[in-house]
Amino acid sequence: MYKIYFITFGCKVNHYETECMKELFRQAGFEITDEEEKADAVVINSCTVTSSGDSRALTALRRTREALPSAVIALTGCYPQADPGEAGKLTEADIIAGTKHRSGIVDMVCSCLEDRKRIVELSDYSSDELFEPLKCTRFDRNTRAFVKIQDGCNQFCSYCMIPYARGRCRSKPLEVLRGEIREIAANGVREIVLSGINLCFYGREWGGDLADAAEICAETAGIERIRLGSLEPEMMSDELLARLKALPQFCPQFHLSLQSGCDRTLKAMNRRYTAAEYLALTQRIRSIFPDCSFTTDVMVGFPQETGADHAESLDFVRKIGFAKVHVFRYSRRKGTRADKMDGQVPESVKTLRWQEMTSAAEKSRDEYLSSLVGRTVPVLFERENSTEFHRGYAPDYTLIKISRKNPEKSLRNQIISVIIEEYGHDCCFGSAVADV
Repeated sequence: MYKIYFITFGCKVNHYETECMKELFRQAGFEITDEEEKADAVVINSCTVTSSGDSRALTALRRTREALPSAVIALTGCYPQADPGEAGKLTEADIIAGTKHRSGIVDMVCSCLEDRKRIVELSDYSSDELFEPLKCTRFDRNTRAFVKIQDGCNQFCSYCMIPYARGRCRSKPLEVLRGEIREIAANGVREIVLSGINLCFYGREWGGDLADAAEICAETAGIERIRLGSLEPEMMSDELLARLKALPQFCPQFHLSLQSGCDRTLKAMNRRYTAAEYLALTQRIRSIFPDCSFTTDVMVGFPQETGADHAESLDFVRKIGFAKVHVFRYSRRKGTRADKMDGQVPESVKTLRWQEMTSAAEKSRDEYLSSLVGRTVPVLFERENSTEFHRGYAPDYTLIKISRKNPEKSLRNQIISVIIEEYGHDCCFGSAVADV
């Protein structure tokens, strides 16, 4: 029996696709190993959102080849798909494949293990590409399942390679999704996180809506929580919000991608909303979901961003009251319009702006966590990784810890009401309402 090891970079969609590939290899008789040194084959699933993502994948590839000179190494994912010319030159990889036809990865690895002939399998996306219906139903270590229901992007933000690495928007058929969710629920998972590259485009090909997917999860016995992955603000309609509100299982945590709170910068990024429209959306959501939380991503140092632009974005982030903000520096990405723009911001300035935005984000996080003290919330507990605390997540995705009185007792996969008593740096502490 061959042993195979996986290295994954990037977003939840990438991680889901790795789990799907693992399932395919298990069905083919491979053993999935956590010990890289024992692997006969290695799959590196890459990310290309930033140039540093490319660098991490290339470093992993070279390190793996040095450590395992006789293993078959497959480089897959967004990096080779976005830059096939450069990827094809990487002699350290025996197999170069992109984001298309993931179901063929097993045959490629088996063929290479047998005859050691190098395989480069890269092709461009067509305008009528269909969603590849991979699925993953085993989540042995997790209480939640990230399920990819949408792929591709039509937006072409000026800094982003994803439309080239993923093609245009396409969606998992409803009946395929229904069958996958049923199998996941049968395997004991209680929480579904619907994920995609541009999630709000789900179902648009046939006149559908993201709420269709959420409703399928809600009607499945055993699924007690439903979350959404990253969302584009301009696609959140009143009808969608009303249908989500009608689902008792829906967890009102909204990851609304912001990128900047400055209209001038948003326009340069080719984002499809203004700061005022973003603010209005958060106000509308809060009127429907009073206990909701907002998380986001913010970029600093975009080309031509002035000190005044940065200050405007900083003030906007403070105004929203985010529960959590991922702050990152703009990274030049070859092949994008932003890479060719004049007015590239010096790295030293990016770092200063990152520090300022991170400080504002941390203050917002503290203020949000402190506002939760005194509330009673249902917590879905995770697998145990501490003898001191049980840990799990509230519907707003706040990490909650309660004292672990009996180190032998696990609360994994149980939903228990907890009263929040205090907050820490990145979590809240509380006590179970009933004795556990």
